[in-house]
Amino acid sequence: MIYWFYEYMLKRQITELPKHVCFMISGRDMADAPENLFLIASWCNELSDFTLRHNPSSKQRIQGLTFHISTPVPDEMIQYLPTVRKIGSISHLILHIGDKEEVAGNGMDVVVAIGTSGREEITSCIRRMAQDHVLPEEVDEKTIESYLTFQYTPDIVIKSGGDHLTDFLIWQSVYSELFFSDINWKLLRKVDFLRLIRDYQSRIRRFGK
Repeated sequence: MIYWFYEYMLKRQITELPKHVCFMISGRDMADAPENLFLIASWCNELSDFTLRHNPSSKQRIQGLTFHISTPVPDEMIQYLPTVRKIGSISHLILHIGDKEEVAGNGMDVVVAIGTSGREEITSCIRRMAQDHVLPEEVDEKTIESYLTFQYTPDIVIKSGGDHLTDFLIWQSVYSELFFSDINWKLLRKVDFLRLIRDYQSRIRRFGK
């Protein structure tokens, strides 16, 4: 009962939701608790519904959620794919495994990127611009962004159980709010997630200014 009440009070304190949330987890984290991907996706849907219901003035939902699983060997993740694909039952799942992509479901966009490197994405971006004969004087920020694989900017990037980020979304996350949680991925609870979102709304975003 106390846990439920605390969870409810945390939700009531949240009036401003991020548009896009990104979690960076390791291959070890994924092996320890693969079901957390589905849980967090369901928490985001639930929190969006709750916030809109109790704060009519707030029009913002969590529209996108990204999980980056940093593992050099995507094949090791194959055994967890049934758990990942379950997300498609409650959201619009976009699964990236290396160069392959799967899409399923409807609702909030949930991207699961396995074994994807930010450096590789930038390199591929430059290579495709060269293949399209883009002239040097035509290259600006908008041009580069149009060639990126992941064309969104997360409002909040969360790393649980450690203080080192990967190079994933190195272009897109330059103005993201970074949160390092000392709670291990497999021990992450809904109240821990809600506290992160609550703390996010208290930050003054400057976008590099």
